[in-house]
Formats: sequence, structure tokens, C-alpha cells
Amino acid sequence: MTIKLTTPAAVAAALAGLIATAPALAADYEQAPGSILVFATKYDGEIFTGTFPGFQTRVSFDPADPAAGSLDVTIPLAGARSGNGDRDSTLQGADFFNVARFAQARYTATGFRAVGDNQYAADGTLELRGVSKPVTLTFTWTPGAQPVLTGKATVMRLDFGVGGGDWSDTRTIPNETAISTKVVLRAR
Repeated sequence: MTIKLTTPAAVAAALAGLIATAPALAADYEQAPGSILVFATKYDGEIFTGTFPGFQTRVSFDPADPAAGSLDVTIPLAGARSGNGDRDSTLQGADFFNVARFAQARYTATGFRAVGDNQYAADGTLELRGVSKPVTLTFTWTPGAQPVLTGKATVMRLDFGVGGGDWSDTRTIPNETAISTKVVLRAR
């Protein structure tokens, strides 16, 4: 059967039908200003937080098809800031991040899972201090002209050799480190 598209209304109707049946495609985004990556843990029972300024994020995501998503985050470790100069220099040293040998960490994930209520899970890999281990980032997605990915993860620091030597005592510093992020995005 041949359809003649002789009127503007017929052309519009045909295009609307094609668009309605086209598969959803993931959009590609890069990090925009206003983004933050935070870590939190305890030292001798006292909670402290810090940030990783200078981290960079690339995301491909379509909420209608989370399995097609991908995430790539590069984290310069020398920039870690906790608001305490002594602690920051200790974090950069050989017992913790060892920035002289491992300048950055990287988190990558391919294929997300919808977990309900606008929540998704990225079962990815964190590479830190030359060690690669699975880490799951759970996140919400706020669409818009500048979408926002807001996420949380728990990193077991000893799995990556962070806090070696005397610092490996989990009574002083827990093994679990909470990571949270708010990434403002723009189309790339």
C-alpha cells in the first residue's frame, strides 16, 4: 500500500507515527558547574567529610532504557580536601591515596538497573590505588535542561589498600566510607 503525502497534515501525521515508533536513545552528558563529590567517614569516633574538587563525569542515560546507560568518572586524588591540612596531607601519602604513584581514581559503569521510585543502580567498577573492585552507585535522575544525577555508594577502603599500616585498624577508621555526589549535567 502506498500513502500519498499531499497535504501538510498528512506529512505531519506520518512523521508523528515514525517518531512514536522510534526507539528511545540515550542522551550523552558531561558534568557542568555546580557538581560535588563528597566522602564521609570517622576518625576516633568523630565524623569528618571531604570533597574531591576537579572530578569529571560523563553520562549516557535514558530513563526509559537504563540498561543502555553508561557512566565514567575521573577523580584527581591530590585535590582531596577535608578542611584539615594535616589530614589532607596524610590522605595524599603512601598509607592512603598514595598520589605520587596513583594520581587519580576512576569509576566506570555500563548498564543501569531501575530499582523503583525514580531510583537506579549502576553496578560499576572503582579503580583506586591500582585495584579494581565492584562498587554500586544508587542514584536518582532529575530531568531538565540541565539534568541532575544524585547518588550514593559505600566504598570498603581496605579493599583498595586505603589506610594501610597502623591505619588499617577499623576501630580507629571504619572500613566503610560513604560517598555521595550531585552531578549537574549538560548535553555534549
